[in-house]
Amino acid sequence: MKFKWLIFLIPATALLLFFPACKKTEVVVTAPTVASLLCANVTFSTTATAGSPYSATASVPYTGGNGSVAYAAGSAIASTGVTGLSATLQAGDLANGSGSLTYSISGTPSAAGTANFAISFGGQSCSIALTVGGGSSSSDPCNSTNAVAKIVCLAEAFKATLSAAQITTLQLDYTKANAIKWSNLPNRIVGRLGLQFSTLNATQLAAAKALVKAATGTGSNDGYDEVTQIWLADDLLNVSGGGSDYGAGVYFIAFLGTPSTTGKWQLQCGGHHLAIATTFQNGAIASATPLHEAVEPKSWTANSVTYAPLAGEQSSMAAMLAALNSTQLTAAKLTATFSDIVLGPGKDGQFPTTKVGLQVSSLNATQKAAVLAAMKPWVLDTEDATAASLLAIYEKELDNTYIAYSGNATLAAQADYVRIDGSSVWIEFACQGGIVFRNEIHYHTIWRDHTRDYGANFTF
Repeated sequence: MKFKWLIFLIPATALLLFFPACKKTEVVVTAPTVASLLCANVTFSTTATAGSPYSATASVPYTGGNGSVAYAAGSAIASTGVTGLSATLQAGDLANGSGSLTYSISGTPSAAGTANFAISFGGQSCSIALTVGGGSSSSDPCNSTNAVAKIVCLAEAFKATLSAAQITTLQLDYTKANAIKWSNLPNRIVGRLGLQFSTLNATQLAAAKALVKAATGTGSNDGYDEVTQIWLADDLLNVSGGGSDYGAGVYFIAFLGTPSTTGKWQLQCGGHHLAIATTFQNGAIASATPLHEAVEPKSWTANSVTYAPLAGEQSSMAAMLAALNSTQLTAAKLTATFSDIVLGPGKDGQFPTTKVGLQVSSLNATQKAAVLAAMKPWVLDTEDATAASLLAIYEKELDNTYIAYSGNATLAAQADYVRIDGSSVWIEFACQGGIVFRNEIHYHTIWRDHTRDYGANFTF
């Protein structure tokens, strides 16, 4: 049998009907980015104790999130300083603007102290610090119930994290020239003493902050809580147009003299909106003044939390004035206008020779209590026992204390000003125009003491 082969020629164009061309599809993945991580404002769901199993979450605020971007869980980050713990980023969705990252923390802390976790996310890095308590059985001197012993221990613990060159920069001579070297101006205009926070690694920074925490009060919106909020406000100014003049990294810490429970020395910690100058002598805090505190903006909201670190200062002063009747307000009002505090940096010892305004001895018991209450937001910013001692002194001296104000008694507009001037206490609160947030006012304040500034170790 013969076969015939039939060959069919199919046009190339017809093949295209059966085999369509492949089309390449590109998938664009947006990486999460943030403008800043606010590690100084981390919150932990519970406290930690040395030697006890720990399981908690840490919430780390951020600003400038690029919005609606899912991110995966991270890898475990081992703690430094106090070891035995690890932190792991939990998966989530990045907010558009401000939000917070959640880290799970678990393990058993090896000792009392500070556990540090170096985190990185969205192009930014910082360190979160978890304070680990020693428990009732701890013999760690840094957990001493004696405030000065604890502070000195933490000062030495901070020095132990530093190089020899860093210690040379940190620890300076105890002199008048060094003691008064603080300012409310940017560091590029008036340089500070000591080590800049931004030059410290995570362990060193945590140790420095632990020291500052021990030297300041423990109340809510007072003491160290207020300090951290002022740092947070400066971070906000940095990303809101203020630039390099602002930020928690542009703060400095210095020791004048050698930290000791017997000698004389001063702890300095300051930057643009905060200046701490605490003097120690013979195992006691000889002075917590001068203390400069300021903030811009006066309030803001991040991650559904509203911050207003000096709201207590403003409201207590306004309440003091509101307690006065119209005749008393007239007596308390000054004719001068004040654009800033009078006894700021470089004005050491320049207290007015004559007290002006309304003498507290003329007030009733309720009004006197309002004057004492107006002092507390400043005094409570220092170490708790020292604060209690000073408040008792200021209360005994109330009758010889004067209050005065300028502008509006509500302290809500630019150039509104108020002061308290006693035998010892001197406190000023001034409302200034905004520098970065120009449509708002911001606050400048100073707490001094006629007889105790710098431990009364210098004459002016």
